[in-house]
Amino acid sequence: MRTFLRSPIGISLLLSLALWPAWPLGFAEAVSQIYWNTAFSFVSHHAPSSIVVVSTDGVGDVDTAEEAEVLERIRRQMPRRVFLDVRIPYGLDAAGDARLKSVVNSFGGDISFVVRSNDVNRHDETTLKFPSKEIVGNHAVYISSWNDNFIHAVVSAPYYVKLYGREYYSLSLALAGVEPKQGDLFYPDFSMDPKTITRLSVRSILDGREGPGILSGRTVIVTSSSGVGALRYWGHGVVMPVAHDIAGAEALRRPFSYDVTAVPLLIFAVLMSYFVGNIENRKFRISVYILSVFLVFYIPVSVRYFAGISFPPELAIIYLSMYGAIRAWRRRTNNIQQTSISGLPNFVALTSSHVESGKDVIVAVVGRYEEMLATLPRELHGECATQIARRLSVGSGAAQIYHGDGGHFAWCEEARPLDVQLSHLEGLRALFSAPLQVGTHTFDTNIHFGLDRNEGIDLLTRVNSALASANDALSSGRAVEVFEAHRLAEAPWELSLHARIDEGLRNGDIWLAFQPQWDFHSQRIAGAEALIRWNHPTRGFIPPDQFILQAERAGRIDALTYWVLEEAITAAQAINALGRRFQMSINLSAQMVGKPDLVGNFREIVSRRGIDPRLLTIEITETSSLIDRAEAVHNLSLLRDLGFRLSIDDFGTGEASLTYLADLPSDELKIDRRFVSRLLTSERDRVIVGSTISLAHALGQQVVAEGIEDLATFQLLAELGCDQAQGYYLSKPQPFDVMFRDYQERLELRNQAI
Repeated sequence: MRTFLRSPIGISLLLSLALWPAWPLGFAEAVSQIYWNTAFSFVSHHAPSSIVVVSTDGVGDVDTAEEAEVLERIRRQMPRRVFLDVRIPYGLDAAGDARLKSVVNSFGGDISFVVRSNDVNRHDETTLKFPSKEIVGNHAVYISSWNDNFIHAVVSAPYYVKLYGREYYSLSLALAGVEPKQGDLFYPDFSMDPKTITRLSVRSILDGREGPGILSGRTVIVTSSSGVGALRYWGHGVVMPVAHDIAGAEALRRPFSYDVTAVPLLIFAVLMSYFVGNIENRKFRISVYILSVFLVFYIPVSVRYFAGISFPPELAIIYLSMYGAIRAWRRRTNNIQQTSISGLPNFVALTSSHVESGKDVIVAVVGRYEEMLATLPRELHGECATQIARRLSVGSGAAQIYHGDGGHFAWCEEARPLDVQLSHLEGLRALFSAPLQVGTHTFDTNIHFGLDRNEGIDLLTRVNSALASANDALSSGRAVEVFEAHRLAEAPWELSLHARIDEGLRNGDIWLAFQPQWDFHSQRIAGAEALIRWNHPTRGFIPPDQFILQAERAGRIDALTYWVLEEAITAAQAINALGRRFQMSINLSAQMVGKPDLVGNFREIVSRRGIDPRLLTIEITETSSLIDRAEAVHNLSLLRDLGFRLSIDDFGTGEASLTYLADLPSDELKIDRRFVSRLLTSERDRVIVGSTISLAHALGQQVVAEGIEDLATFQLLAELGCDQAQGYYLSKPQPFDVMFRDYQERLELRNQAI
């Protein structure tokens, strides 16, 4: 059994089973989403021509009189059956209500009502709102309610929902004209192309633009997308809600409609991999493995398309991916040489060796080593490494020096008191003050050291710790960096911070605070800056500088920024609805400014949310230096053209504030708190702030001073001509509901005074 668990099949099976539950990691569900979304992009057929959708989208609210007129015109064309899938505003117009009731009754048993859930994964009284019994009468009522996955893509639906003591069947069942099959759920046929659904507008019906007889003998669904959440349709993105019902009907016309779980396909994949592992001929083995992969991808979509049986593929796909990767990795590991190009043993050999107790692990890194190799002929690369290793061996007394990638060299030597060891490494560094002569090339060498003194842990961890410390020393310019034990304790937190950020966004630990901004000209609170906050359940408050920097390193700053933008828009819309213009500011890391998709994403978000971009100010921060100045200027210019206001944050600090002011398009400068805090005590700072305000005004820019802590500073800034103020004197950053209530009270008092 132990042998099996150590084999590629056993390891792959255990890993795939560990990743199977979608809720902890979302990995298996993501694989399923990618598979089905891709499959149904290629496998498609036309929607049934017997169904016509009459949509009220785009015509505004339809009252009962208009609904009655639409139904009357539909009835004249003698459809086979009509489903009324719109919200009926009953009780607002007595004459219209009576007219609608009369027209509905004129259909006899050929009209039914549809109750559509306004929330997925819930099928109860709170999400299913029934129309008035006065209109429904004795006519049938059907349910449209769906289950979705983590990106709101429809997956399945119940055959019926039990409410108020009776069973209400699915609209898909009614459209298909079949009885419920085995199981509680059915799975829509997403191979039906939703774009091919015959669709008419209510307006064209009312205006008589549709030819006579177009609805005769056909099933008509009168529907609307309003009030229904956006749901994705595999292979086609977000579509009108009724498309899922029609796809469900298509699936129910298949011989079967049920899910057989992921186990059968996984068993097939395991058996195929077992067969592959026993094939001696390599080419034949690869061919059979490719065939196995093809079948795992082909079987689920083909069986679902032809028979309606759902074979979830994610577990088998994960298993085969793991199996192939492990086989390839083992093959590669077996081919790895224990010595590098220099002829020196590499770090694999070091971590495989035995280190006696009382030894320190030291890693040296040579700055610009790759550039040195780039200038040398390939045959001298080994000579370069050998000369460096020779100096390290002489200086350290180590019998063996190990050579890693990127100019890293490692060895073990006797542990001395820390101050003695640091002095020893400083002396070793002095050996490299003399240039390195390799062939006809001469190099100055810049060497730094990482030191691990943590005995009692495995050697691989110690080598990696020393390696990380050496890289830290190189990046910070220090001669030696010691990897202390407390860093080991913090390493899991730092290395998993981006995953914890995702968790914090989901459960509300990460939230937005809003710090109001006072406008000196209008003498009122006229804006606020959205500031991200994190209250971790076990670590407490985490300063933004810590996790934002880590988010940039982990590539998670984009997700945080777009989340902040969405939340800030919600806040801005709520406050601006009170009647006075209110400017909302958000921070944009300089790391994101030059990204090619930035402008498109911002444009999509404000367009989707329906907000005027002029109400949003983007503050460019210097958390990370601008990488591509030209691309940054281009993107910022496009954002400004869209209407966004641009602000240079923390003006007066950093390496190039005046250069930013000259190059970057902007509407506003924010004077850094370090200057503002010394206004009352430093004449130089007062002159700098006053000159900055004058310079900004001369360039047509507004000025915001942040970090105002007292009344005297606030008044002095007003005298200097500052446009806006921000700081603890006015208000600390607050949760939105607190800021909103305070702003609303101020507005009411101001209106009363007027």
